[in-house]
Amino acid sequence: MSVLDEWLAIASAEVGLEEGTGSAHRDLVLDLARDVAHGVARPAAPLTTFLLGVAAGRAGGSAEDVERIAATLTATAAAWTAEHGVPEGRS
Repeated sequence: MSVLDEWLAIASAEVGLEEGTGSAHRDLVLDLARDVAHGVARPAAPLTTFLLGVAAGRAGGSAEDVERIAATLTATAAAWTAEHGVPEGRS
């Protein structure tokens, strides 16, 4: 088990989520954070992933909800980058 997987298991248990919840969409969330950090601004990455969690929870919290909302946010970040350009010092 990697350190990341171990941390996600512990953090999930600490906040009352069932086993595997934290790692179920790990790559999807990391990809979203990367796209936002590189295309919008670094501080926007954790805030956007927080928004993903809140929105997915309010929508019902299913895997499909998470994937749909992440796709929306990824597309929004791409549109932002296309309109505003890549932040200075990033490429």
